[in-house]
Amino acid sequence: MVNQDVIVIHPYLKNNRVDKSQRLSEAINLVEAINLDCKYSSSVGLININPNTFINKGYVNILKNKINDLKTQLLYLNTNLSPIQQRNLENALKCKVIDRTGLILEIFGSRAKSNEGKLSVKLASLQFQKSRLVRSWTHLERQRGGAGFMGGPGEKQIESDKRQITEQINRIKKKIKKIDNIRNIQRDRRIKNNIPIISLVGYTNSGKSTLFNLLTRSNVLSKDMLFASLDSTIRKTRIKNFNLVFVDTVGFISDLPTNLIDAFKSTLDEIVNSDLILHIRDSSDDEYLLQKKDVLKILFELGIRDDDPRIIEVNNKIDLLEDNNKNFKSNGIRISAISGEGINYLKSSISDKLEILYKDTLLLQQSYKT
Repeated sequence: MVNQDVIVIHPYLKNNRVDKSQRLSEAINLVEAINLDCKYSSSVGLININPNTFINKGYVNILKNKINDLKTQLLYLNTNLSPIQQRNLENALKCKVIDRTGLILEIFGSRAKSNEGKLSVKLASLQFQKSRLVRSWTHLERQRGGAGFMGGPGEKQIESDKRQITEQINRIKKKIKKIDNIRNIQRDRRIKNNIPIISLVGYTNSGKSTLFNLLTRSNVLSKDMLFASLDSTIRKTRIKNFNLVFVDTVGFISDLPTNLIDAFKSTLDEIVNSDLILHIRDSSDDEYLLQKKDVLKILFELGIRDDDPRIIEVNNKIDLLEDNNKNFKSNGIRISAISGEGINYLKSSISDKLEILYKDTLLLQQSYKT
């Protein structure tokens, strides 16, 4: 899905106070992240959701005219559609319709580099495809059963497709399970050797990978774009008295598909088992507080409460703040992963937290030295 024109529409409920301009801007960034060319974009306010097409019939007709005028073959609707809603829209508009889950899956599929990342995306894609198998295809007539001489109806094509997808899902889950077992062995070895694990989490494009590179002297891909890095990366480093491991995780986003969270569970388990969790936030983004809420929601789905003492709030990109915003209120550590401002204080805070967690281990090590 590259080098293609697309129309971007962000539907929102009129009683929702979320900044629609920011959400539309994020939607445009999402399509551009996969090299789609946005020819037209707009937000549409809804009083309620149409169960058949999500948006109302009148706006469907407006979109149909816009699609014909611009001669585009792709519409991105910045929301999650049911299979029936997607099918009905495609039939009415005579063009391909992709929703938020579908687009994020496309982005993840193009960015995954490691074997585990590719398998996780493939798993999520198959689970998504399975839910899209609605009775709208032309080939859903019954197949003939057995050798055909019985004359009775065979299984429906849709049932055959679902069975094949289920078999693929099970095969991929087995492969991921093997990788997960190796990861668990490596994690247990680090715990046994008292090597602290620190995970970096945050909204996509919050500067996690840039900070990760600075702390570990690595060169993980870091760009000013959504989901620049997808695969989790683990690097060893040292801060004061500690040899430790930093884990750079995939960026979060609002309405992150549930099947993606499930597919990446083995990777996200690194967060659950971390000694410390650095929550990296883009302090220059107008949606700063809303993004924090989205990240904490996903962490909660992983079993991590927002008051978990392991979480350290890190307000990144303070170099981008305008002078009149320099005094914004926040309880977190203020840093710039680009300029290096606040990094020494962050390292000291990490060291202080670890000294409390590993107090007994440090005393034991000191007794051995004496």
